Order: sequence, then structure tokens, then C-alpha cells
Amino acid sequence: MTDALNRVKLSQWDALLIESLRAFGWSDEELLRRVAEGDLPLDESEYEFDYKQLAALSVEKPEEFERAVRQGYQIKYSTIRGIRSWISIALRKEAVLELEEGQESVEVALTVTEKSRLESVLSFGWEIHTEPQATEGENVIYRIEPIQR
Repeated sequence: MTDALNRVKLSQWDALLIESLRAFGWSDEELLRRVAEGDLPLDESEYEFDYKQLAALSVEKPEEFERAVRQGYQIKYSTIRGIRSWISIALRKEAVLELEEGQESVEVALTVTEKSRLESVLSFGWEIHTEPQATEGENVIYRIEPIQR
């Protein structure tokens, strides 16, 4: 629990920006260097990321930004659509949204390692459930839902 309390807190958008840059296969050092130098790609994905915001964060809070990249982070406030986007960008998995009132959730098949990574970044207020019979090889179907509805 203390690990979660000491982790850098990032906005959902900043987390998505970092994860979209990680998708290039850059090491932590290269990601930090490119952001510091402003040597960033033009994003043509559906998200239309503008990495200038991330560069500004690295100037405004350099120690926190470096810790977030090297040691991990927790999202300050996760939304259901943001969780699906994070899963898509960071884990390269397609998640299914359930948006019916009172049943809101995100379902996705993950490995144990992927589940742990997702669990480490989720903001407070979300929990991850699984049903043991819902296994697919090494992947398990997980349901991410708000603690309170």
C-alpha cells in the first residue's frame, strides 16, 4: 500500500502520452531524452496526442516526470473510457466497455503480468474482478469496475 501512496500521480492524459511513446520501443533513457529535447513524433492516431504537454510537464516537474517514467505512476482519476484507452495503448489489447447504468465496466483478457501492471496504475475507486472459469490459455478475462456506483 505504501508503494501506491509514494508513486507519482499523473493525469490520465499524461499517462496515455507516456504509454503512447513507450509503444515506439524506446528505453526509459531515450524517452526522457526525446521529451527533454522536444524530439517527439507527430501523432496521427485516433487520439491525436500533442506531446508538447508532456514536454511542459518534464520542465515543470522534472523529478516527478523522471520517477513516473522510471519507477511507474498511478493515475489520479481514471474514467471508464480512459481505462479502455490505457489498455489499448499500454497493453495493446482491445477491451470491451459496458456502459449500461449500474453495470459500467471494462472487460479484457490479460496475463497475470498485464493485470498487475494495470492494477498498479488504476486510480483509487476501481477494482479488478475475475472468474476462474473464464480462462483462455494464459489469458484470463478481467472485469474492471468502479467500487461504488
